[in-house]
Amino acid sequence: MTLYDELLAGLGDQGVEQIAGMLGTDTLTARKVIEAVSGTIVGGMARNATHPDGADALRGALDDHMDADPFNGDVASLTRDGHSILGHVLGGQGTEQAAAQLSQLAGVNSATIMKLLPLIAPMIMSLLANRAASRDMDAEAVADDLSREESAIPGGLGELLASLLGGIFGGAAVPRQAGPYDPYHDPMRSEREVAPGRSNPDW
Repeated sequence: MTLYDELLAGLGDQGVEQIAGMLGTDTLTARKVIEAVSGTIVGGMARNATHPDGADALRGALDDHMDADPFNGDVASLTRDGHSILGHVLGGQGTEQAAAQLSQLAGVNSATIMKLLPLIAPMIMSLLANRAASRDMDAEAVADDLSREESAIPGGLGELLASLLGGIFGGAAVPRQAGPYDPYHDPMRSEREVAPGRSNPDW
């Protein structure tokens, strides 16, 4: 079972219906949008984890999400945590870039995608945290698992997301990322130069 499958199971029919209402679409379209959004987040994590220090930082961050229940959490706190996660995974500009491209792909307003991204991100983190704990996965195993998850994204969507992530991670300037999961940090306020194709691993 992929993280996307686990995500749908966690949301249940009611959760998918709520997201469909938020998107202004039917549930079938909502599932496709959720798949694209979750694939973007998983792909971003996979790319961060290709670097040993990035993988170590992610593995440490997963421990902080072990006892979380984002599927029944408060939307405001969930969104704050989600923005923090996205700051680490994609950077502020990268998150906006992803939302713009996903909105074109899904035919949904980019502002709505910007609301959905931080709701889905903590769910992915929680699912990955539980998987890592149950399988006693170290940082390298988490990185390998994320790579398999990215490879499992269906062909057409996988190619689109690979192009999207290539655009985000291919540039020389990546927004400076947040400290250790400070939910009130705005990753879009400050930037610094980092190595091409690499985001700051200090979660």
